[in-house]
Amino acid sequence: MSTGSSTEAQAPAFLSSLLPSPILPKHPRRPHVTLTYAQSLDGCIAGIGGRQLILSGKESMVMTHWMRTMHDAILVGIGTAMNDDPQLNGNTARHLPPRNVPYALPRPVILDSELRLPLHAKLLKNYQQGTGRRPWIICHDVSSADKALRQQLLEKAGAMVFTISGSNHGESLMVEGGQRVIASFLAQQDQDGIPAVDILIITVAPTLVGVAGVGVLPKDLIPKLEHLASTQFGCDTVIACSVSLS
Repeated sequence: MSTGSSTEAQAPAFLSSLLPSPILPKHPRRPHVTLTYAQSLDGCIAGIGGRQLILSGKESMVMTHWMRTMHDAILVGIGTAMNDDPQLNGNTARHLPPRNVPYALPRPVILDSELRLPLHAKLLKNYQQGTGRRPWIICHDVSSADKALRQQLLEKAGAMVFTISGSNHGESLMVEGGQRVIASFLAQQDQDGIPAVDILIITVAPTLVGVAGVGVLPKDLIPKLEHLASTQFGCDTVIACSVSLS
């Protein structure tokens, strides 16, 4: 089993071999996209109704925190934001070795078509307290009076609200899910048939969830993958693949 000190050296070395720094987009119309999630041995990523499952062990979570520092932005769906109330960037430095130069923190990006993000969300509190970057919320439009009011309240709490056409995620985007977002990204291709995901990094935990769990992909979505690397972090196995044309 990996120790904490070995993980501190192993994680950045493993990720740097997959994610050159700085990560530059390969495609002119979008950033470089890394899609990542943790699953059980039987392919579950969450409980019924989106209930959060703690799957990653300490060592693979340190790897995930390192990965966050290597991207400009990190994206989740509103389901994950409401069910898990994640911090995404506010606690990253606490899990990594101390150093004089601050770690780069990704900008939190939330896909939230109806502007449902709670005003007490940790993402907003982190920004208010100076421990995280300003969250960006991406919605379809703000044309209704209710949405305009929600936009005012969210922006007063520290968020910036953009419509899809006005968003810009930088040169590298890390996507963490949940299930609908993961499936949507894996299913998407641009007008030239290029997949929306450049690299897929999956943490597999040695546990079974069974009927109480929700899988990551619908049965009719089987993306074509090319194996890049695999390694062990503690008890977890981390597998990296590129997503190829179908």
